[in-house]
Amino acid sequence: MAVDFRTAKADSEPTWEIAYLFPSQGAWSEPEYLGLQTNRCVEYSDGNLEVLAMPGERHQRIVLFLLQLLAVHVHSLRLGTVLMAPFPVRLWPGKFREPDIVFLHADHDDRRHEQYWDGADLVIEVVSPDDPNRDLVTKRDEYARAGIAEYWIVDRRPRTITVLTLEDGSYRVHGVFAAGERAQSVLLAEFSVAVAEVFADND
Repeated sequence: MAVDFRTAKADSEPTWEIAYLFPSQGAWSEPEYLGLQTNRCVEYSDGNLEVLAMPGERHQRIVLFLLQLLAVHVHSLRLGTVLMAPFPVRLWPGKFREPDIVFLHADHDDRRHEQYWDGADLVIEVVSPDDPNRDLVTKRDEYARAGIAEYWIVDRRPRTITVLTLEDGSYRVHGVFAAGERAQSVLLAEFSVAVAEVFADND
């Protein structure tokens, strides 16, 4: 039974004893982070945990639509592996993110592990309304630093898909695609998506 914290008694408190079983912020190790059992998306940065807001239905519908298209394309051509969050991707030692969708080419199978991947070749993020800057700026910089060849930013507000391709350590805008256009991958030359279809059920 869910607890409505707005009406909970003033003397009610979280079960702090449980919290004391875990490391303090700043003191988490990578193995402790990877051993955390939760159905929430939790990212890791230099010993700190970042617990992300739970995505809503519209967000999840977009992710599922894109995941299905990408997975069918990748699997039919045996190009590699596609996964969706929650699944950790290590960008560099001490930094893990959990992209909405992540692709790793078959040539890089040695970077796949049961609990996480070392980097990726393509990531897709649907911009979170609670913190757009995280996907538009922060992760753009981090994914480029990690050497991820392609980053798609799917933004529900202007209904656009921005495809970024890595050049000389930073991202170049391959295209900002809107309704009536197809977002085209650079890394996967035969993969494109009709933008209008991505946002069709998001009214």
